[in-house]
Amino acid sequence: MGIISIAAVAGLSLRSLIQNIIPPQEVTSSTFPTLTLVNSKTGQPIKTSDLTVNSPEIVVFNYPLQNEPNFLLRLGNSSGQDIAIKSVTVKIPATGQTYTSPGGVGPYKSVVASSAICQHLGCVPPEIHYYPPGTSIPNTGISGSSNHGLIHCNCHGSTYDPINGFSVVTGPTTHPLPSVVLSYDSSSDTYKAVSMVGPTIYGHSSDLSGGSAISGTSTEVVNEGTPST
Repeated sequence: MGIISIAAVAGLSLRSLIQNIIPPQEVTSSTFPTLTLVNSKTGQPIKTSDLTVNSPEIVVFNYPLQNEPNFLLRLGNSSGQDIAIKSVTVKIPATGQTYTSPGGVGPYKSVVASSAICQHLGCVPPEIHYYPPGTSIPNTGISGSSNHGLIHCNCHGSTYDPINGFSVVTGPTTHPLPSVVLSYDSSSDTYKAVSMVGPTIYGHSSDLSGGSAISGTSTEVVNEGTPST
């Protein structure tokens, strides 16, 4: 199974680690760090082959501050084939404002990332997690046939659509999940987090305040375990 993915199937107990390596730099109120995603099992930067399409295992990485979990997903259809994620206009229901999502990266344009903190009241994995295409989401009325791959929070029922910029599908949330902007180097098949777009991360006045900056040469990121249902 891929090192970086998120869970939708109960009973999984694998615990993996990712390391995020950044060049020494100070995170300021106007500067996002550049974070290279590294497979901790190999000690090497994440490759596309490390990411399984729609994989049912929760792993998150911290960005842009410490203790700021994010999802990394390689999205696909119900047949497990990569789908290219387009940049779209995303609406913030609370304000009516819109912004443009970054779209997918990687050789198939299928890899995306977002904050893993629910925008309603701040729940984190495993309470909020990804349901792959074809799986029913409990207590929502969303059946397998109507689910093309959604993120759902079991705390209070908020649902988000990663295919469409992590936009709001169902409340009570009134804000989409902030997207992490990823860069992809095709020559080395590696991924970096470089900034964020969308509403402010839940619980902060800005994405670069209200927490501890990522510093030093590396940071561990821990698999958050089996989702609650």
